[in-house]
Amino acid sequence: MITVHHLENSRSQRVLWLLEELGLPYEVIRYERDPQTMLAPKSLRAVHPLGKSPIITENGATVAETGAIVEYILDRHGEGRLVPPPGTPERLRYTFWLHYAEGSAMPPLVMKLVFSRIPLAAPALVRPLVWGIMQRVQQGFVDPNLALHLGYIDAELADTGWFAGPDFTAADIMMSFPAEAAANRADGGRYRNLAGFLARIHGRPAYARALDRGGPYAYAPDAVRTSGQAPD
Repeated sequence: MITVHHLENSRSQRVLWLLEELGLPYEVIRYERDPQTMLAPKSLRAVHPLGKSPIITENGATVAETGAIVEYILDRHGEGRLVPPPGTPERLRYTFWLHYAEGSAMPPLVMKLVFSRIPLAAPALVRPLVWGIMQRVQQGFVDPNLALHLGYIDAELADTGWFAGPDFTAADIMMSFPAEAAANRADGGRYRNLAGFLARIHGRPAYARALDRGGPYAYAPDAVRTSGQAPD
């Protein structure tokens, strides 16, 4: 059986969702962030040297990185589901978005988060100066980059509402976290097609079941768990 080493409020929520969409049995081991640093606990290093989540283990194999985990699960257990047929335009789009999610979409979102937190860690005496510098960096570099990517994503969703073509695929699962992070950190909700995408995925029964299994997840405030309770 697959074991998911799952960190609260993290990318690993996508792995739980994928497993629910496929109807596969799995075990969840939950980890909580350090309340001061918001980093993953050191106990994750016992599972993988980098100490990052998500990580899955199965039959002696340990797999890290969300994209690699998605490919591993689909190769071994997908039976052709959630992946367009080889050689099709949809498959090419699928491969692009599967890798774009972490390779291009997430870096500016992470920068947005980091630059917003740096002034809070600065000594009070220099905090206004640091805040001013961070604002200039965000306005001159981070925000324009985010606008470029979010505009591109929104336009690509215009035709079908899904990333790889007319059907829901694992590329949509991979893109869920950047979309949710954008809505949380970069006013992504003002992009109509992106907002529609979030509403559709948050309404999927498998998404709700994954929330039940994963515990606290702040990036989907509009989603409802199968229990009918709002997210913690």
